[in-house]
Amino acid sequence: MMWTVAPEHFDTPDAALLRRDYYDEVASRYWERPATAREIDEGLAGDGVERLTPPTGEFFVGRYDGKPASCAGLLLVDGTTAELTRVFVRPAYRATGGGGLLLAAAESAARAFGVRRLRLDTRNDLVEARGLYARHGYEEVPAFNRGPYADHWFAKEL
Repeated sequence: MMWTVAPEHFDTPDAALLRRDYYDEVASRYWERPATAREIDEGLAGDGVERLTPPTGEFFVGRYDGKPASCAGLLLVDGTTAELTRVFVRPAYRATGGGGLLLAAAESAARAFGVRRLRLDTRNDLVEARGLYARHGYEEVPAFNRGPYADHWFAKEL
């Protein structure tokens, strides 16, 4: 069994489905009930994903044995800082190394953009994500935004 991670445009069929699955999971967990198709559509509309393309960012798709299984976005904030966003591994593929490979791909791309610091925010209920970031060298930092869904802030110097 093997993982591959590569940049991919956010609107390819695989990337679009992964983004949809990501939003379904985070919304369902937040609301403590299954998100409806309409709620998912509304959440994805106008979410700024178009900025996850060069020169302002990058979108990555991870595949496990060729099957789309994970995604992550990198968004440039300024000349030295970027944010990780939409980091998602489908539940069936968790604990197989894909999350770490996503982070490594995003970090490599960030370095190529000249970024020296990666940051992200996440919620209390996304414990798997918080564990992933901590295992890969991201440290909790003071809040850098006031997002309605941000409970924890992490950063890593590259």
